[in-house]
Amino acid sequence: MKDNKFVIAVYVDNKFGVLTRVTSMFTRRGFNIDALTVGETERPEYSRITICLSGDGYAREQLINQLRKLYNVKKVDVLEQDCIKRELMLLKVKYTKDSRADILAATDVYRAKVIDYTTDEMCIEVTGDPTKIDAFIKLMIPFGIIEMCRTGIVALERGNTTLFD
Repeated sequence: MKDNKFVIAVYVDNKFGVLTRVTSMFTRRGFNIDALTVGETERPEYSRITICLSGDGYAREQLINQLRKLYNVKKVDVLEQDCIKRELMLLKVKYTKDSRADILAATDVYRAKVIDYTTDEMCIEVTGDPTKIDAFIKLMIPFGIIEMCRTGIVALERGNTTLFD
C-alpha cells in the first residue's frame, strides 16, 4: 500500500444502523473510503468493519478519534503495514480456442479457480493480496474482461496480537 493509504479495523455492536452511523461519519468529514468490508466476528454480538482509506497522519488521527466517540464502536485500531491482507475477486473473461490454454495457465500460476465456463467465456475466482489481484487483472485485460467484482480488503494483525490486546 502507498504511504498515504491505511487500514482501520473497527469492532462495533452487531446491530441495525451501526454501519450507517460509521460510514456517514466519513461522509460528513469528506473522507473517501477505498474499500469497506463488514462481517460478524467470533462473538455474534459484534461485527468487524475493515476500512481502507487514503489520507495523511493528521487526518488519520482525527478520523480515529471521531470513530472512538461513536456509541456503538467498541474498539478502533490502525493495522500496521505488515498485517495480513486478503481480497476476493470474481472475474469473467472471454476466451477463444487459442487463448483458453493461456488463461488456464495464468489461473494455475495465480492459484485461482475457474468456477464457471461457457463455450466462449469463463468466470475465475482469485483470492490473495490486493497486489496479486491487480497483477491478475492486468494479465487478463488483453483477453477481454467482461465483468469483475472485488470484495475489498479484509485484514488481521500477524502473530498473537488481536484487536482487543
